[in-house]
Amino acid sequence: MKKIFSGWALPAVAMAGGISCGGASGGIEGVWVEPNPIDRATVQGIELRADGSAESIGMKTLLFRGWSRTEDGRLVLTGESIGNGVRFPFADTLTIERIEADSLILSGKGGNEWRLTRRR
Repeated sequence: MKKIFSGWALPAVAMAGGISCGGASGGIEGVWVEPNPIDRATVQGIELRADGSAESIGMKTLLFRGWSRTEDGRLVLTGESIGNGVRFPFADTLTIERIEADSLILSGKGGNEWRLTRRR
């Protein structure tokens, strides 16, 4: 099983407008991390804030800025990708496969999964 964000190479979709924070609710707020695949002594992940803003954890080339939920419950992450000296906005829509008190499983296109644990 592949991870959707292994190495954080997101399939990015350019955004036409600003970041929408509407619908940011549902107990998904918090700090979610996974072991860094490059350095297992560290973690990487995302902080999802109640106001719809987001922040990357342990990543310098993928800057999460916001998040929202779609009407059908999917998670939309937005931000800016920085690579090879080029910066561009992205939006990625993920299915929430499971959310529990301490675990979050997201899936993207092609059945890839991102398994995160909540940092307390």
